Amino acid sequence: MNIEQARFNMIEQQIRPWDVLNLGVLELLGVVKREDFVPPEHRGMAFVDTEVPLPGGECMLAPKVEARLLQELAVHKHERVLEIGAGSGYMAALLAHKAQHVVTLEINPELAAFAAANLKRAGIANVTVTTADASKALPVDGPFDVILLSGSVAEVPEALLAQLKPGGRLAAIVGFDPVMRALLITRGADQKLTRTVLFDTVAARLHGFKEPTRFHF
Repeated sequence: MNIEQARFNMIEQQIRPWDVLNLGVLELLGVVKREDFVPPEHRGMAFVDTEVPLPGGECMLAPKVEARLLQELAVHKHERVLEIGAGSGYMAALLAHKAQHVVTLEINPELAAFAAANLKRAGIANVTVTTADASKALPVDGPFDVILLSGSVAEVPEALLAQLKPGGRLAAIVGFDPVMRALLITRGADQKLTRTVLFDTVAARLHGFKEPTRFHF
């Protein structure tokens, strides 16, 4: 496989047509090597328009979904980011290039170690990978400028929304299969939350976020 041709095709044939037109995001997709974050046995799927299997029944989001969420969050260099669901570490790597620091939480210890190793090998130093069940409690102090749920939930927990700074943005894929929507939730200076539907999609559930419930951090 011609890796660079496959990467070019992914960007031009999958990602641009999905309204990802921000040049900074498109350039970043060429810088962060997605194939280095994919399990070796699935390396041939690195640039395919599908979710890539990960250990423990988890998966990487499809490339176009990752890119669109990154674009819509519009992360800035001074901002602190929280990701729920580290997976392979790829999304954290993309966020790290945009942010001051990224904290990524992963419920699966094997995946947390995999993500940390991938990030270290890629030379990315401004990401902290922590093994934790974010549906139970946050092991890190907020609030955050940006929060990303890298997987789907039935609803966004109020306790996570409470960790969002004024001017902060939270992106999540919300709903039940086969009807889910990616949402961008923004907290205004007046503390009010604004919800914007970004696109329809389907994504695997984040472990621990099965059904609507009360969350206590």
